[in-house]
Amino acid sequence: MAASTLSNTLLSPSSLTSHSSHSHTSKSSILRFPVSRSQLVATQLRKTRGTTQFTTFCSSDAADGPKENTPIELRYPAFPTVMDINHIRDILPHRFPFLLVDRVIEYNPGVSAVAIKNVTINDNFFPGHFPERPIMPGVLMVEAMAQVGGLVMLQPEVGGSRENFFFAGIDKVRFRKPVIAGDTLVMRMTLVKLQKRFGIAKMEGKAYVGGEVVCEGEFLMATGSRSE
Repeated sequence: MAASTLSNTLLSPSSLTSHSSHSHTSKSSILRFPVSRSQLVATQLRKTRGTTQFTTFCSSDAADGPKENTPIELRYPAFPTVMDINHIRDILPHRFPFLLVDRVIEYNPGVSAVAIKNVTINDNFFPGHFPERPIMPGVLMVEAMAQVGGLVMLQPEVGGSRENFFFAGIDKVRFRKPVIAGDTLVMRMTLVKLQKRFGIAKMEGKAYVGGEVVCEGEFLMATGSRSE
């Protein structure tokens, strides 16, 4: 039976048995069902001791079928840790409730940084933004990205000073999609231009959720040098 025919068929024991009885050349078959764009579902059929079993997978690569019977909680590796929260606190002056960076996952000294913010329903802004629809405020996404920029600027390679470092301006900001509780915000900040004489730095930033851009803009930072 073709996959296109099955896509319009409801799951039932009889249809499963009928399909599995005609699949002698492969160990498993994939059923595809009509779903929304945000979710792709595939069902794997297996015959075990005369009975038909099926497992449903919900993932972006479900159309290709699972390559192994690995539980979903073991299938995806964790983000690497280049700087943990303790290292971040040593660099940034921000503290609760305004420290909005949880981990640095990539760092190119004096050039760029990629960091994550785990967006949780326990974040203190959600009770008011909004009670019935928890959406991360856009201004806080911008603030989080600026903090990642601070992690680039407040390093010996650039010569910034944590005692004299300011978010000076922002331009061309666009918010592409809402960020909600449960998302992982991945932020990349790249140094574009540095004028040490004037203590001004221009940076480009993009934030992603699930590989899709949710926010982007150009940032202006004012830096200062530590007194000897």
